[in-house]
Amino acid sequence: MEPLDPHLLTSINSPEDLRKLSRNELPQVCHELRDFIIDSVSHNPGHFGASLGVVELTVALHYVYKTPYDQLVWDVGHQAYGHKILTGRRDLFHTNRKMGGISGFPRRYESEYDAFGVGHSSTSISAALGMAEASKLKNENRKVVAIIGDGAMTGGMAFEGLNNAGFLKSDILVILNDNNMAIDPNVGGMSQYLLSITRSQTYNRLKDEVWEGLGKLRGLGPLARRAVQKMEGALKSLLLHQSNLFEGLNFRYFGPVDGHDVLQLTSVLADLREIKGPKLLHVITKKGKGFPEAEINQTKFHAPGKFDKLTGKIYSCGCELEKAPKFQNVFGETIVELAEMNEKIVGITPAMPSGCSLNIMMQKMPHRAFDVGIAEQHAVTFAAGLATQGMIPFCNIYSTFMQRAYDQVIHDVALQNLHVVFCIDRGGLVGEDGATHHGVFDLAYMRTLPNMVVAAPMDEPELRNMMYTAQLEGYGPFSIRYPRGCGTTVNWRNPFEKIEPGTSRQLSEGSDLAILTIGKPGVFAQRAVKKLLREGLTVAHFDMRFVKPLDEVRLHHIFREFPKIITIEEGTVTGGFGSAVAEFKSAYNYSSQLKIMGIPDRFIEHGTIEQLYKECGLDAESIFREALIMAGR
Repeated sequence: MEPLDPHLLTSINSPEDLRKLSRNELPQVCHELRDFIIDSVSHNPGHFGASLGVVELTVALHYVYKTPYDQLVWDVGHQAYGHKILTGRRDLFHTNRKMGGISGFPRRYESEYDAFGVGHSSTSISAALGMAEASKLKNENRKVVAIIGDGAMTGGMAFEGLNNAGFLKSDILVILNDNNMAIDPNVGGMSQYLLSITRSQTYNRLKDEVWEGLGKLRGLGPLARRAVQKMEGALKSLLLHQSNLFEGLNFRYFGPVDGHDVLQLTSVLADLREIKGPKLLHVITKKGKGFPEAEINQTKFHAPGKFDKLTGKIYSCGCELEKAPKFQNVFGETIVELAEMNEKIVGITPAMPSGCSLNIMMQKMPHRAFDVGIAEQHAVTFAAGLATQGMIPFCNIYSTFMQRAYDQVIHDVALQNLHVVFCIDRGGLVGEDGATHHGVFDLAYMRTLPNMVVAAPMDEPELRNMMYTAQLEGYGPFSIRYPRGCGTTVNWRNPFEKIEPGTSRQLSEGSDLAILTIGKPGVFAQRAVKKLLREGLTVAHFDMRFVKPLDEVRLHHIFREFPKIITIEEGTVTGGFGSAVAEFKSAYNYSSQLKIMGIPDRFIEHGTIEQLYKECGLDAESIFREALIMAGR
């Protein structure tokens, strides 16, 4: 046999090129693809472990299926680095997650191979079902595959899709990439159910024989096919001591199979491609496969930042040098302090314990902290149930993911005026994750709700004090949003103080102009105010702290004293803090000139935080220039 070309990956500019290779060359492609991802992500940070875990699956899918005519839907999207590299973006991959470069997630505008835009989780089955039904309506023979993994099967929408696909008997393949991980280890009944399948030694001894019978189904008549299918179902029920959940939903279940054996995967997928109807292939993978440190520390290497590809050492983000904590860690430490003071407090997170730092409470008070899986809707109504019994749930959900539970926030919490504290992490721009992950709508959508307090701290002591205030008796729904990343205050662990909702604070005196800020942009405004002072302009700066209720006493004073006012927020200009101030101005017939600064009414793509602040006009220099214009300079 001739030796294999050691540089196969460089010859693959499309899946069509991949399909020209022989099957025995595919392991070499996998090796090169994995090395390429390790090399790229080590110096250009992104999601790491998930894409390493599906290298063989990615190669097998593009080898067997006729993409882009056949359509692949990745869920969650950060599994798709290998997919991007094999579909014509290898030479662009150095721009991954950089401003003006390719996205870290599949995007329809970016490539015909990206069948569906995916940044959040649990959407693939519903989307793939829609594509499959469209194919049937158009009399096409298009195959559709949903690849769902990294905990996405714990989301309720995945079950909704499975239920409907089974009912419609659609020609769809769902690949369950089972690595028992989201960002943190998977939790819940589904995780335990899948574990029981993979650990059944009797079942695994016989599944190859069952599989062999299924592979011959194409050559059997209808009666014989039904007989083999019934035998298969009976075997699985007997050996697993329970009925198969997926088959109960009308899905043919296949597996589990080794997700790192590319040759077996191509054979299995080739068989499944010819079997009609809803099918589920259970694939076992290891997150971080091929990079020892990522296999061992799967949570740490989910998105590790820059690291040494030889030693696995992760480089510091710089926060530690400044000794300023991340806002998430201030939340994590503070909720433990408050829970020690107040036995009613519990913590809830939908699959983000390390991301939001609730893992601190989970370690110290495991019976009072809950990871509910990727299930934001359930998290909110679970919190509501706890609140009806006198508990005080701190429900921590990223701003972009809170959108998925908006109905529950309205109907189950706000309508019943329940004492649930929403700690909304990653409020504002989040950088390289881009449009799917920016948390720019929460100020607007939360302030529309009756009974809801809407707060945003400018710094770490304010976050602590807002959390302290929120757990006091007498409040209903209380939302506190704070940004991603490090703060500015080194000595942040101060004694708790109540901040009365609807009260602001004045940070600087001035007579030429008033600047009203909410949340983190107050830091940039402070810098601009100092620069304006050197230009001979005195600016009164107010940290408003609450979008709802507004500090109306302060606002009356500001509108009476200042003919020119700027509002600044790290949220959409449509319906947010600035809109609330404009409504106040209109209600009381004030004539002051008002400028609203915030996130423009469009989706913001990826880039560094600094680049995006500048693009949106929220950095100190942009605020400085806008103030000069406002002042007639």
